[in-house]
Amino acid sequence: MTEYVSTTPGLYPLPDWAKDDLSDLKGHQKHDLVSGDEGEEITAAYDAAREEVIEGQIEAGLDRVVEGQLRWDDMLAHPLAVHDAVETRGIVRYYDNNNFYREPVVDGDLEFSGDVASELESAAELTDDLQAVLPGPYSLADLATDEHYGNEAEFIGAIGDFLAGEVEAFPDHETLFLLEPSLVENAPTDGEDERASDAIDQVANATDADVVVQPYWGALEEKVYAHLLDADIDAVGFDFVANQDDNLYNVQEYGVTDDISLGLADGQNTLVEDPEAIRDRVDWVDDQLQVTEFETVYLTTNTETFYLPYGKYVEKLDVLAEAADLAEVTAA
Repeated sequence: MTEYVSTTPGLYPLPDWAKDDLSDLKGHQKHDLVSGDEGEEITAAYDAAREEVIEGQIEAGLDRVVEGQLRWDDMLAHPLAVHDAVETRGIVRYYDNNNFYREPVVDGDLEFSGDVASELESAAELTDDLQAVLPGPYSLADLATDEHYGNEAEFIGAIGDFLAGEVEAFPDHETLFLLEPSLVENAPTDGEDERASDAIDQVANATDADVVVQPYWGALEEKVYAHLLDADIDAVGFDFVANQDDNLYNVQEYGVTDDISLGLADGQNTLVEDPEAIRDRVDWVDDQLQVTEFETVYLTTNTETFYLPYGKYVEKLDVLAEAADLAEVTAA
């Protein structure tokens, strides 16, 4: 029987109190932040905020619990932005929205960092249902500038190596979500699509956990999707909020993994869906895909919830958890 798992792609909004406190603290410690030393007060604030968002997920009843990525001021670029071999330069628009990140310019070998592993070690002390979150290698390479490796093939290979090394240091986790919006927003060309799949495969093979590749803000081009299915992953994610028809076409035309991740709740809209509506969307997708049975169906927001007011994000967690419970009952 299909297991319905409620989860999110991470990248949460800060609790309101933490947003205010950290803004003040960072203003006072600007020099230290440039040098990479966050300081004890900032670290303590992030620790408290992490505990709050993890407790909130547990109280909501989510089946997978993420660390929250609250320190990721540079969004998906974060693992590079904090790396010793990367220089952060000017502010760049984050895809086509009004959020920005510092451009990470790689000017040396991308050796092991351990930054994300450290965050997950702290999270693992608070939950037994840990889900790790990382930018996928294609998106991370797309958001960065290479001034060291010399060509695109070498660069995405180095990003894949780097992320795989980071994953190997993670504490035990049930699931790994690789976030790949660039596969949609800046689709790889011929040749690049195969290299992107190879890099994803490399990262996926660094963990024994279930691996979900979650593109969003639309649907993958056909060749990109077909190559993605060649990677050794457990599930592909589909943004059914932004694009239903093309996502359905990909599955009907090229097939799908044994597991699937359904982005059915809007991660950027403050309108809070009814759990029954999400459950109905699950049934609709199931009817359209005509797959005999998935082993696992992940129910998630279509994007990160960073853009939402904190209170609305909390409500979305409750909806996802209840929708997964309703889907289980219906399936039974």
